[in-house]
Amino acid sequence: MRQSNGYVILFTAIMTIVVGGLLSLTSQVLAPAQKISVELDTKTQILGAVMKLEKGDDILAIYKDRIMSLAVDIDGNEITTNVKGGPMVAEEVNILKNYKKDPKDRVYPVFMYMNEKDSTKVDAYILPLYGAGLWDKIWGFAAVDGNYETIVGVAFDHKAETPGLGARIKDVDVRGRYVGKKIFNEAGELMSVSMVKGEGNAGLTDHQVDGMSGATLTGKGVNAMMEQYLGSYQAYFKKVKAEAAI
Repeated sequence: MRQSNGYVILFTAIMTIVVGGLLSLTSQVLAPAQKISVELDTKTQILGAVMKLEKGDDILAIYKDRIMSLAVDIDGNEITTNVKGGPMVAEEVNILKNYKKDPKDRVYPVFMYMNEKDSTKVDAYILPLYGAGLWDKIWGFAAVDGNYETIVGVAFDHKAETPGLGARIKDVDVRGRYVGKKIFNEAGELMSVSMVKGEGNAGLTDHQVDGMSGATLTGKGVNAMMEQYLGSYQAYFKKVKAEAAI
């Protein structure tokens, strides 16, 4: 039996409202679980820059016990309130949204990995990184020692780098190349740490690591990301060093 146009329009409208309501309800129900999942993933990456995590580790408990955090501006000044006037929470800073801003307008989170035996001592400062790879965004965390000079670990991730090539930035062996490298030269100038072209290079300096064969452009993206973000924390490093010397 052929239905009238009015019936079809009414039926479509009702179904649109019903389906839309169900989708909205589902989104609200799943939102808390999604938030916890994102929080767990972020904290896993932060901790992964300084320690080897095992399957079954209570990430949230370890994070609560070992990490303290704050946020600073490009001049190294602590930011205590967010844009809504509430307390600033470093873990809630959206690095993607910040990346789209001018560097001087960004908020820079600092995650401090505290000593297990002395909770007043910082073993490492873990700093977020964000940039562009060959195909899409790349990101990660770089951990520098308490003297703000030596890299003690990194954690990289990506959205769409080529498997077996640029996607290797996630591999343990690639990340391990950064450990022990220096981010400043003897004159105190920021050098960052750069991937060079190819692998198995001889005569690498304290500021260089082997690259990834066939992934030169991804490596360049990592280099730019490291240099830009480490550079953005220079004022903070200098301020904390000066305060420690008093």
